[in-house]
Amino acid sequence: MAAPVDLELKKAFTELQAKVIDTQQKVKLADIQIEQLDRTKKHTHLTDTEIMTLVDETNMYEGVGRMFILQSKEVIHNQLLEKQKIAEEKIKELESKGQTGSASGSLPVVKPP
Repeated sequence: MAAPVDLELKKAFTELQAKVIDTQQKVKLADIQIEQLDRTKKHTHLTDTEIMTLVDETNMYEGVGRMFILQSKEVIHNQLLEKQKIAEEKIKELESKGQTGSASGSLPVVKPP
């Protein structure tokens, strides 16, 4: 009688371990994505800060694939602000998913018998 119970416990434990590993991998991936988005946000902020020091009539080249397109300073500034805004929104989204996921999917640490 003890053998079927042990098999069921072992099966449940392996399933729980798989869930824990999967959750840890998702958390690591979210952290990496947040770091990348934060870097992007900082880079666009620094670029925008440097661009704003230039004269308003300055035209700039925007890299598109293998070519460059001549754009006004205002257009580039607006694109950089939009890029920052999108990065901030994605960071908030990932952080909120992490908080809700960790609260609902938190698994207790269980040691095998």
